[in-house]
Amino acid sequence: MDSASETRLKAVLPALADKVRKMADLLAGEGILIRVTQGLRTVAEQDALYAQGRTKPGSIVTNCPGGHSYHNFGLAVDCCPSTHGPDQPFEPDWNESHPAWKAMVKAGESVGLNCGADWQHFKDVPHFQLTGKWPVGAPPAEARTLVAKGLPAVWQAAFSEA
Repeated sequence: MDSASETRLKAVLPALADKVRKMADLLAGEGILIRVTQGLRTVAEQDALYAQGRTKPGSIVTNCPGGHSYHNFGLAVDCCPSTHGPDQPFEPDWNESHPAWKAMVKAGESVGLNCGADWQHFKDVPHFQLTGKWPVGAPPAEARTLVAKGLPAVWQAAFSEA
């Protein structure tokens, strides 16, 4: 993984970061380079994305306001493949119909990540998450309560035995 990806992975659940690295290794074996384009987001950053296409210009990119995205709890990342292989500088390929995107989804799922490409109501192909015992859709209120104690408290609750 490149330094930009590694910087973003340092802020998320370590088990998620490990799975994303495994996904990247699988893809590198196929000549596909990926980058983590988004990781942990603040509630304010999430609210700004939520406003896009609603109260601010642009296309709608999320259905989750601040506090309702797994990004806000370090349990999700967004990734993008490069138009070039691993031996050239990273250049994002935003064409989600390109075969590299399908390979990325397959690799992510093979290492145990949930991908937004599988969602019924709002496809979010770049999105990969690891939510433990919590539902795939949106983080529970428990996450919003626990975040005041720090992300490790959130992560412990998500992965503790029910």
